[in-house]
Amino acid sequence: MQSLAAKIKTWGAELGFQQVGITDTDLTEAENHLHQWLQQGFHGDMEYMARHGSKRSRPGELIAGTVRVISVRMDYLPDSNEDLFAVVHNPAQAFISRYALGRDYHKTLRKRLAALARIISNEIGDFSQRVFVDSAPVLEKPLAQKAGLGWIGKHSNLINQHAGSWFFLGEIYIDLPLPIDKPAQQHCGSCTSCIDICPTRAIVAPYVVDARRCISYLTIELQGAIPVEFRSMLGNRIYGCDDCMAICPWNRFADNSAESDFLPRHRLDSATLLELFAWDEETFLHNTEGSAIRRIGYQRWQRNIAVALGNGAAHEDVIEALRCRLNDSSALVKEHIEWALRELHRG
Repeated sequence: MQSLAAKIKTWGAELGFQQVGITDTDLTEAENHLHQWLQQGFHGDMEYMARHGSKRSRPGELIAGTVRVISVRMDYLPDSNEDLFAVVHNPAQAFISRYALGRDYHKTLRKRLAALARIISNEIGDFSQRVFVDSAPVLEKPLAQKAGLGWIGKHSNLINQHAGSWFFLGEIYIDLPLPIDKPAQQHCGSCTSCIDICPTRAIVAPYVVDARRCISYLTIELQGAIPVEFRSMLGNRIYGCDDCMAICPWNRFADNSAESDFLPRHRLDSATLLELFAWDEETFLHNTEGSAIRRIGYQRWQRNIAVALGNGAAHEDVIEALRCRLNDSSALVKEHIEWALRELHRG
């Protein structure tokens, strides 16, 4: 088993994973944290976080026979030298969370993990395994921490001491009693940069995020209207928010991704809000094919951009673009366009 574990890590590196770790299935501490988080309602409309009971925190209940979890990470940042705050502070430019600029990471990681599982099977014969990439009730960050890939920071994202936090995670649940790796230790210390910079004060305590206040939740998970109290805080962020990671001092060690799948498509890293607001639904569906962005649909895409335009300068072309969409938009989008116009006229 010791030899097999070493081979698995070598095979993982050959498949493009920057790190592979192995852990057991004891998530007692994470389970307690999850229960407290759910009891406080911090999951908002993400009812799926509570839907599966203890299967999320007990891998053996989700997949019978699971005794170990192979956890992997894959870097995704396309340009580690990019000044993300320069983008965020440019009101005419659209900001999209850097994980969503290219191909949908679910597909890329799942394909590589499936390949790793096949290699293991070819080596030892059939064994029970199941691949996950943010696709089932899995506590991926606590598992990754236990597997030594990094520690969960005060912003609730995983941080690696040598690579920062710009990476995706994936898992293989297995029934092989492989030797486990040492868990990663905390290194946040007294730093509160992520808490201090959060635009909506969503990090309500160290290691505790109220998703209902988080811009990623508001622009991606929330299906209805964005609460008025948060709209001006979104700035030009139309899909997710990276502020808490961009400010993290550990990300000075982040490397550029070696994956072409994660490179920006359709100039999503530099497009203006007006350019993206001009997309009709057909263009949106075409340009987001194979992208994580497509999951929010055209209406929420328009909703988010309308808010961002309302947070910018009251240029005539912006006002005209918003007005032109009033008559042919859904009630949801129309509400946010009207808000944006009122904000621009007030300014």
